[in-house]
Amino acid sequence: MSHGEIFNYVSNHPSGRVKVAVSDIDGVLRGKYISSEKFLSVAQSNLGFCDVIFGWDMTDQAYDNNSFTGWHSGYPDAKVKLSLDSFRKIPWENGLPFFLGEFINSEGEPLLICPRQLMKKIIKDVAKAGFEAKCSQEFEWFNFSETPQSFAEKEGRHLTPLTPGMFGYSILRSSGQNDFFSALFDQLKQFDISLEGLHTETGPGVYEAAITYSDALSAADNAVLFKTAVKEIGYKHGILASFMAKVSENLPGCSGHVHQSLWKENTNVFHDAGKPHQMSETMQHYLAGQLYCLPHILPMVAPTINSYKRLVEGAWAPTTVTWGVDNRTVALRAITGGSKSCRLETRVVGSDTNPYLALSACLASGIYGIRNRIPLQKATVGNGYRDESNGRFPKSLDDANLAMKNSAVARELFGETFVNHFTQTRDWEVRQFARVVTDWETKRYFEII
Repeated sequence: MSHGEIFNYVSNHPSGRVKVAVSDIDGVLRGKYISSEKFLSVAQSNLGFCDVIFGWDMTDQAYDNNSFTGWHSGYPDAKVKLSLDSFRKIPWENGLPFFLGEFINSEGEPLLICPRQLMKKIIKDVAKAGFEAKCSQEFEWFNFSETPQSFAEKEGRHLTPLTPGMFGYSILRSSGQNDFFSALFDQLKQFDISLEGLHTETGPGVYEAAITYSDALSAADNAVLFKTAVKEIGYKHGILASFMAKVSENLPGCSGHVHQSLWKENTNVFHDAGKPHQMSETMQHYLAGQLYCLPHILPMVAPTINSYKRLVEGAWAPTTVTWGVDNRTVALRAITGGSKSCRLETRVVGSDTNPYLALSACLASGIYGIRNRIPLQKATVGNGYRDESNGRFPKSLDDANLAMKNSAVARELFGETFVNHFTQTRDWEVRQFARVVTDWETKRYFEII
């Protein structure tokens, strides 16, 4: 749609309102409804939005270590530029107009800690290197026959899964919940989020969806909106969806694998039929860059305390800094079949990520490898859990965040301002967990110690 057509749609929508949203640092969409008149007045300028969304965590608890905003600044309004190109209609709200926004500073320049602005910065870096990135993210998530109210009443315990047992790729389980399954596929498409596939994964009530490949910014937008859309569609069906990385220690975790490739003049530059594994030198350097950088920026793809419960041996998530050809035990899986499909799958990424940060991490580290012509080590063949030749990933957010905070590589890739703010928020997350006495501790130590 042209901008004129968008304005005409907004003006004539019977609701008289528009829904707008921005991403916070955790990837949670924070938004509001505004009148159509308000939207039309700010669409080509900016909208005031309280900067507290960068001053509190995902549970609205104010950071005490945040230098960007806080009680010291009075939590003033920040400026949000609405992206007209992000326009879409919400099918489960009668075609309500929807727009994403991104933060700008008082001079109208991108706010350096805004996740969508970071994504756009990295896309510019990719373009400066002479490439266009194409990406997609796929998600696994748990579905429960619960509501937010029943979840609160049960204190998050003994939830009823949508379906029982372990039944990956089940035709039966998808048929049994066909209304919800079909609504996901159909309404997401109407919301301009096209899926390549949707199926049950192993685990009670677990689904997996692969979002269709697109340019990098659209891929990140689609991934962010996908997670919220799934939850909203679930509400309509009495279903509570969770993208938590590890719901239970007895079950596999939930991934958010990122697929990516680089293109030039409509040609996939990752593919070279004359090279080993049909991987071009560009792809080899890109892959080597990710191997080198990921330990420096791991919190961007494993951002929570719970993320590291997923990264354990034998649970379909990597633990070692490894790569392989079509190998699902390594961190980086090269898929090298054809000139169009040749790509890299970054498997360390969890479903609990902020997609803007996860895709930024993947692309920036890959371009770092190309720029510095980092040589690619030998591929892992067989069990990647046993290959520690290039090291293991940190086992906790605390360790991973310390590495990122002290990393010159991270600051080169994303800048001082972003790294300082982001690692402050992860420090806060670590401290919140350290204060809590868990059920495991009570059961283990109550009578014994």
